Amino acid sequence: MSKKNEDGPAIEARGLVKHYGATRALDGLDLTVRRGQVFGFLGPNGAGKTTTIRVLATLTRPGGGTARVLGHDVVRERDAIRARTAVTGQFAALDEDLTGYENLVVFGRLLGLSRAGARRRADDLLAGFELTGAGGRPVGGYSGGMRRRLDIAAGLIVTPDLLFLDEPTTGLDPRSRSGVWELVRRIAAAGTTVLLTTQYLDEADRLADRIAVIDRGRIVAEGTSAQIKARVGSNTLHVRLLDGEQRPRAREILAGALTGTVHLAADPLVLSVLLATTTDAAGAADAAGPVGHALTRLAESQVGVAEVTLGQPSLDEAFLALTGRTADPKDVRV
Repeated sequence: MSKKNEDGPAIEARGLVKHYGATRALDGLDLTVRRGQVFGFLGPNGAGKTTTIRVLATLTRPGGGTARVLGHDVVRERDAIRARTAVTGQFAALDEDLTGYENLVVFGRLLGLSRAGARRRADDLLAGFELTGAGGRPVGGYSGGMRRRLDIAAGLIVTPDLLFLDEPTTGLDPRSRSGVWELVRRIAAAGTTVLLTTQYLDEADRLADRIAVIDRGRIVAEGTSAQIKARVGSNTLHVRLLDGEQRPRAREILAGALTGTVHLAADPLVLSVLLATTTDAAGAADAAGPVGHALTRLAESQVGVAEVTLGQPSLDEAFLALTGRTADPKDVRV
């Protein structure tokens, strides 16, 4: 294997195009992922995230453009890529009638391990993923978090150089999500490059060294989490209400008084507005006038306000500004 293959990016895509009938899922996508990092890949449903993963993992051919994964062309060198990568995510490819241990042994045998080697690897992975106690039970009785951990473990039977994690925590409870996050950190610390697609923006904020935002088949922003937030503005107004039932009225007032889309946070008491970008203290002072007017309007309308803060936008707010849409895990994927 050439030194160039080993020293170059883990992923390098230029001008990728993919159509599904009349739908242009990828529209000239460019993407570079360095080796040894967790790279967050964000976008609304239908933006092209899963299609990108399928092209890079050699599960579907691009309609145009080029892509190299670990130095290998995704069209001409599919076997070389598949030997060094793994794909796992929200749809577990597990046999529910087999135990967790038996599933891992089967995967090990399919990937060329000896019977003894597959058994040893299954034991190691069950211990590493804190599933030893459940390893002897049929997978059909596992919780969602346990199934997800086992699915990721199956993708690591043979340690990959690159792991595609496609929305690995969709539908999990907060505790299970936290467990998967810790697994991702451990995988990356062991030297595996991770491409993480997710619609949970806090997940990318916590895990990713670098983030790309895709919308309508193109990359619309790329950088660290802080860089992406700074790109869309330096000031965001956060308003916490006393009564969540007043949020529709508060939204109407803020939309009329301020320039910028009013974002409804997951917290039913909170609204936020991304204000115009400011570069210095004078700019921030200029923004205070419209904000003061908005707060006066809220008071005059008897909308109770518990707290007001002005600070950097969240990744969720930056995502909304860049794509015009929120990340909704319940939507259909493309």
